Amino acid sequence: MIKVAPSMLAADYLNLGSEIDKVIASGADVLHYDVMDGTFVPAISFGQEILKMASKKDIPMDVHLMIQNPEKQIESFARAGAKYITVHAEAAGFGLKDCIDKIHACGCLAGVSVKPFTMVSAIEDVLDSVDMILIMTVEPGKGGQKMIPFTVEKVRELRSVLKTRGLRKIIEVDGGVNMETAHLVTEAGADMLVAGSAFFKAEDPRAFVDALRSMPEPRDE
Repeated sequence: MIKVAPSMLAADYLNLGSEIDKVIASGADVLHYDVMDGTFVPAISFGQEILKMASKKDIPMDVHLMIQNPEKQIESFARAGAKYITVHAEAAGFGLKDCIDKIHACGCLAGVSVKPFTMVSAIEDVLDSVDMILIMTVEPGKGGQKMIPFTVEKVRELRSVLKTRGLRKIIEVDGGVNMETAHLVTEAGADMLVAGSAFFKAEDPRAFVDALRSMPEPRDE
């Protein structure tokens, strides 16, 4: 079944506790945190203390580190309660495999992410090691953007590479996911959808989550 990960980047920051409760009540699978450092991306967002408080809620946390030198922060986000920790290939550079190993050593599931203009081939060397691959379908650093059309084909390409290598990994998509675009990326191979503005602006968040879950699951030909 398609998994749904509402992004707290689009939440009402004055009422984070009730916003998390809204996510839990919707039946969503995980809570997605876009952690930004003002260096890898221009904006600054959530830190470890916010996650520590959020970890008291009964929902797994999916932490997307949009930060430079992520190896310096992996342990602290693991201690803060993350279940998934994803690092960017562009930020980790030649230390990407070391970051993945460190995430696993901290007891978390490891993800690797690529920006829209980074090729899938840039992460092929670590596909055996990760639990999840996050394809950014917008430029990271700002919520509410429209999905970049060509990124759908990157999801399809990744799915094909994984199939060829006999690997079954979570393919997560983040950026511009709504009821009009979700079917495009699930048909291409995505099985976890990050939704920010579309979720928090939905009149009925549970119905929104159910609708995303009803998208056709990716099928290998």
